[in-house]
Amino acid sequence: MKVIWNYDAAPGLEAHLQSLARHGLEVAVCPESDDERLFRLLADAEVLWHCLRRVDAEVLQAAPALRLVQKIGVGVNTIDLEVAAQRGVAVCNMPGTNSRAVAEQTLALLLAVLRQVPRFDEDVRRGRGWSWDVARQDDLGEIGGRVVGLVGFGAVPSLLAPILGAMGARVLYTARSRKDTDLADYRSLDALLRESDVVSLHVPLTPETERMLDRERFELMKPGAVLVNTARGGLVDEPALLESLDRGHLRGAGLDVFAVEPLPADHPLTRRNDVVLCPHLAWLTGETLRRSLEVAAENCRRLAAGENLLHRVA
Repeated sequence: MKVIWNYDAAPGLEAHLQSLARHGLEVAVCPESDDERLFRLLADAEVLWHCLRRVDAEVLQAAPALRLVQKIGVGVNTIDLEVAAQRGVAVCNMPGTNSRAVAEQTLALLLAVLRQVPRFDEDVRRGRGWSWDVARQDDLGEIGGRVVGLVGFGAVPSLLAPILGAMGARVLYTARSRKDTDLADYRSLDALLRESDVVSLHVPLTPETERMLDRERFELMKPGAVLVNTARGGLVDEPALLESLDRGHLRGAGLDVFAVEPLPADHPLTRRNDVVLCPHLAWLTGETLRRSLEVAAENCRRLAAGENLLHRVA
């Protein structure tokens, strides 16, 4: 079975991908930046293992033999589900495989903002580590004693909540329905924004959630609050976020995802020292990849055997 791994692959990962040949999988590595190679491989590919590059109508129409788009992760907003259905291409995701990695990255971004880790790293490297502006003391803080609001309460927030609680935070959550949990207290979204010192986003991007944090909702947030987003960039109205940061209403933000990716080098967010930026890699660890490839390979086996696929969404 011919499979495309549409992402970069370090030597260790590439060796693992090639070892799947023993299971009848001929896996071709194609970096997301190499469209020429992608469309050449699509001509006879049966399965596409998809990470971030959009699987749009052009991609689907270039793959006459394609039978499965396997999302390496959870969010399928980057896949044209309607065209996939029209062409008889199954779409599956893999909930839970990257949850621990995303939870840990969320915590890392929050700590990096509160403790100004990137700024102090640069200070030390430039010989200013013991001569930084004392005014920055007022913006250094701890997780303990703060109220952390989790928007969504799926796999990632469920892992985060007990960690945050153990660190001394009070945890709130909002979701489409109340959960049977003693790890966090339920609030409506607007009430959560009013009460939280930290707001962390953990919901999919849908027409209902697009730009859910707009100018009005940033106004609801507490002065000095921190935003963390490891979910989807489209959840946030970025101009409104920049405006709130410019006015000093928000203390800072930790962002792994953006409305447009890759984030342009001249984007206003890149010029701010109160924002910590990462290139959409909260999910990316060796452990996540191993768990993900187990699911992906199993779905290829099921596809070949005519069995029901795991986590089919379309």
